[in-house]
This record gives sequence, structure tokens and C-alpha cells, in this order.
Amino acid sequence: MRHRDRAPEVQDVHGAGPGGRARRLVLLRHAKSAWPDGVPDHDRPLGPRGLRDAPAAGRLLAGSFGLPDLVLCSPARRARDTWDLAAAELGRMPPVRHDPRLYAADARDLLGVVREVPPEVGTLLLVGHNPGLEDLLLLVAGAAVGDALERVRTKFPTSAVGVLSLPGPWSGLGPGAALLTEMAVPRG
Repeated sequence: MRHRDRAPEVQDVHGAGPGGRARRLVLLRHAKSAWPDGVPDHDRPLGPRGLRDAPAAGRLLAGSFGLPDLVLCSPARRARDTWDLAAAELGRMPPVRHDPRLYAADARDLLGVVREVPPEVGTLLLVGHNPGLEDLLLLVAGAAVGDALERVRTKFPTSAVGVLSLPGPWSGLGPGAALLTEMAVPRG
């Protein structure tokens, strides 16, 4: 793993949600995909590097970020395969919804999806695509720990994980409302 910043006691840094903990939005860009001839974009599989990096993303989630309460995943094959390989590294399987709105979504579309998340969800994981995920992160991150925001502005590569802490309900998430607490690029 490389490029990682971590904020200790994130709950105390940026407000608490239900149960005294901050809400966390975790963004996972799908792992590196292949470009086979004649395969539609929606059906592209992971490439060799993606097959190595997706489990590393799962180990990162399990070891550093904790399990999400809900996973919203793009139905595109490369996103589904990324989640399946990452999830195999977790101790238990969180609820997963394959939401067609995440495929080819822009930041505003993704923000709309997040705002619909039930208030009892403390940690939400979105598994999707660029440029939408990167643009969402840059839209809602008003500040960051260390140089995480600058690194995202440079590149949010395949398998990248961004973690945002936010106060208040999901329905209130808006521009500049979250703190980017971590940014990691796991490599298998």
C-alpha cells in the first residue's frame, strides 16, 4: 500500500452521527480493468493488475477502515468483480445493492444517491467509476487530513479508497460538507 494519510479519532474531529460515531462515506474506485475487443464497456472484466489489487483493497477495508453498514455497487462487471474480490477479504458480508444509477454517474448523480441512504447507516461504501467518484470526493470534501486532497486532485487511480467523515444525516450532504480523512491506493 502507498499514499495514505490517517486521522486519529475521526469521530472527535468532525461530529458524530447516530450512536455517537461520525458518518463515513467510503469511495472505492473499481480495480484496473481489461479492454477486450468486442466487449461492451459495461461488461469489461478486471485485468491482471485489477485481480491482484481488488483483494488488497478488501484487506485495507477490513484492517483499517472497518466494515461498511451498506455497500452500493455499480452493476458494471468490473465494479461487481472488484467488490466480490474485496468482500472475500472481510470477516462478514455487509448488505450490498447493485444500483444502476452508479454506472456512468457524475458527481451530482452520485450525491443524489448518497442523500437517499437511510439515516441508520453509519458507514456507506460506494463502488464505482471515475470521473464520477473523484468528482464526488472533490465536491463534498471541504477539508482534508494531510495532503490527501491534493493527491486526489492529482489522480484518484483504480482501486483507490477515499474515506470522508461527515456530520449530520446523509440527506444533508452537500458541497464542502465532509472531511477527507484518508486516501489510500492498495496494491496487491
